[in-house]
Amino acid sequence: TKNVRVANGTLILEARRDHANIMGTTREYSSGRVRTKNRGDWKYGRIEVRAKLPSGAGLWPAIWMLPTEDKYGGWAKSGEIDIMELVGSSPSTVHGTIHFGADWTQHNYVGQGTSLPSGETFADEFHVFSIDWNEDGITWFIDDQPFYSVTSTVTGGQPYPFDNPFFFILNVAVGGQWPGYPDATTTFPQFMAVDYVRVFQ
Repeated sequence: TKNVRVANGTLILEARRDHANIMGTTREYSSGRVRTKNRGDWKYGRIEVRAKLPSGAGLWPAIWMLPTEDKYGGWAKSGEIDIMELVGSSPSTVHGTIHFGADWTQHNYVGQGTSLPSGETFADEFHVFSIDWNEDGITWFIDDQPFYSVTSTVTGGQPYPFDNPFFFILNVAVGGQWPGYPDATTTFPQFMAVDYVRVFQ
């Protein structure tokens, strides 16, 4: 409950440096994740998530989707939709991406980042992260402003896997190849606050 909780109607996913005992192993950090697999999935629609994000080296909040069934095969052949990812050392920039490919050894991805103006960060206030997803492609938005689009031809000769139901994952990772690891400037606890998740179909 310290990592995943609802406070005043807001979902809090909190990363802590607490040397937690996780499944019999002491880990330097603990964090939180929620997912809707086997509880809710969607094929196409307008998806909106209003959230405020953490910042700091080594933090990696994400709002993303994976296929309910691996119709085309294991990751990344059946696809991954990243509605929002942020590298904590660059708190003014978020990224929208899709992953696909023959298998995990030959995976491909396309995406784009967008940044807030004038030194603002995504930790300062809530923003709405959205996609419009239909049979023709996917468009990403921040606060209703589009910043990236792909069409169903983006995968070239490989299967286009974004034509099946996907479920949600919301999490705050600590460390990893992309964000690197926390350093002396990173303060804990850090959290992603989620006001709502909405799907329009």
